[in-house]
Amino acid sequence: MGGTRGAPGGHGDTRGATNVMTPDNRHVIGARIRAERQARALTQRELAELIRGALTGSQVPALETLVGYVKRWERGKTNVGPRYRAAYAAALEIPQQHLFATGDDAPVERRGFLSLTAAAAGLNIAPATLTSRTGQRIDMSTVEQLRRRTARLRRLDDVLGGADTYNVYASELSATRQLFDTATYREETGRALLGVLAEQAQQAGWAALDGGRMDAARSLFRDSMTAATEAGDAGLIGNSLALTAYQRVTTGRTGTEEADAACRVVDKRTPATVRALLHERAAWAHAVAGPAHRGEVEHALGQAAEALNEDAPEGPAPDWARWVDDVELQIMTGRCWSVLRRPDRAVPALTWALDRYDDAHARDKSLYLTWLAEAHIDADQVPKAARALGDAISLGGDVASSRPRKRVSEVVERLRPHTSTPAVAEVIDRAKTMSPA
Repeated sequence: MGGTRGAPGGHGDTRGATNVMTPDNRHVIGARIRAERQARALTQRELAELIRGALTGSQVPALETLVGYVKRWERGKTNVGPRYRAAYAAALEIPQQHLFATGDDAPVERRGFLSLTAAAAGLNIAPATLTSRTGQRIDMSTVEQLRRRTARLRRLDDVLGGADTYNVYASELSATRQLFDTATYREETGRALLGVLAEQAQQAGWAALDGGRMDAARSLFRDSMTAATEAGDAGLIGNSLALTAYQRVTTGRTGTEEADAACRVVDKRTPATVRALLHERAAWAHAVAGPAHRGEVEHALGQAAEALNEDAPEGPAPDWARWVDDVELQIMTGRCWSVLRRPDRAVPALTWALDRYDDAHARDKSLYLTWLAEAHIDADQVPKAARALGDAISLGGDVASSRPRKRVSEVVERLRPHTSTPAVAEVIDRAKTMSPA
């Protein structure tokens, strides 16, 4: 691919680089620099401004040009040349080798990168052992501290896969269990601590599911249900059921009973985002159950939309449901109709939502693009399907999650009859490069 001197993809950019970027490792580096930006809560424009300020010499690109470069670099579309690497490292205040080294020269393995990302987000990922003395008395301030820490650690799931985060979340859960078993506290504090345990078990279970540890996920969701029930938290009880349903569906079983039960547990006193989340997951369980469940899918999606559109939802939204919004609802709507082979309904919903979905959430966007690809196949738009799958591979190629790899493989099988189309043959070949979780 040609380019001009000083452009981010030009041949001149690779001259003198320690590691020349290939199409494969460009995607690795793209995921890495995207995660570093996300960990600092920077927009692509804000990062471009920092890079521009760190550039030296007389030829400094316009801000809009740099924003475009950042987008292409993060998606692995083009090389980051030596001049821009130095500015990137200066802007993010991190050594160049941690950002751009690849292959055998990379000083930080993906598991080590977890610690760097957590540090950039201001997190200590060692377990939060808040007491070491049996019988030490704690109060609600300790519980609030644990809640805040759990919320901060949950942000790791935005940029890293479950194979990377599972041990972090499991260790955190173990430390909180020890605190629950050895400390003394009032009854109200104990119930609140059980709520934290339920949240942490759900997060660890989700990471286990995402990393392909299905037995661990099932056990953790069961533990979460026990803690949430003892805490008397309807939202957490419902989410335990909904996650159990999701785990069953992921392993090829039916999860409609658990998903429907999750929706029955809550009422108008439960925060709207929680109710919307439970109805979305019920819609998904019914969609996977097959065309005979279309009515249940329609109803569940309608209930989710109704909850999100309430003028005055009751109660503050918990952090674990913070991400549920109109974009998320359209993502789930599109996924459901894609599974039900209704591309006329799936493509518009997924296209609208994915246009608004930040590439920084690489794992999730990669997954959602695979359902868009399948919808295009059903609509007999094979080149569009290949393009969507290619984007999914670019985003999810280095994420430590088993799910994007599995989904890409499924779509590849549907595309195999169309290998005479050049774009299809190319994307099937690219799929072989996806990293294991």
